[in-house]
Amino acid sequence: MKIAPNIMKKTQQGFSLIELMISVAIIGIIASIAYPSYQGFIVSTNRGAAQADLMSLAAALERHKAASFTYKGAAESAADTGKPAIFHKHSPSAELYANRKYDLYISESSGSAYLIEAKPVSGTSQAADGNVAFYSDGRRAWDANNNGAYSATEFCWSC
Repeated sequence: MKIAPNIMKKTQQGFSLIELMISVAIIGIIASIAYPSYQGFIVSTNRGAAQADLMSLAAALERHKAASFTYKGAAESAADTGKPAIFHKHSPSAELYANRKYDLYISESSGSAYLIEAKPVSGTSQAADGNVAFYSDGRRAWDANNNGAYSATEFCWSC
């Protein structure tokens, strides 16, 4: 009996082009779904930072009132409205002014009440997000539809 010589089988190593194209397509589909969610998360996070900065500005306004018995004169150049002189002028306040997403404003100020707003900076990811506001009586508003006014349904920060 004759023994047949061992026939060496070649094993294939690596991926075929089709397998590689399928995996790249799957990664592309997943990325196209995940990226908008990520962008929405970033916008929401920046809005949260603006809300926190508004609360800090409100605390600064209360300290200003405790010292001067009025909310007036808290803006730049001792004005009643405009960018605040008693707090950072931008949000997130923990970052450099060049990296700001919102500008902070004292929009209305009388001796006994105020309205402060965080207005999105144009050219940033926040530009279409709408203003965020805090009133001295504790009301909070977010112009979710970005039409320049607060409707009755927008008097919350998470609507």
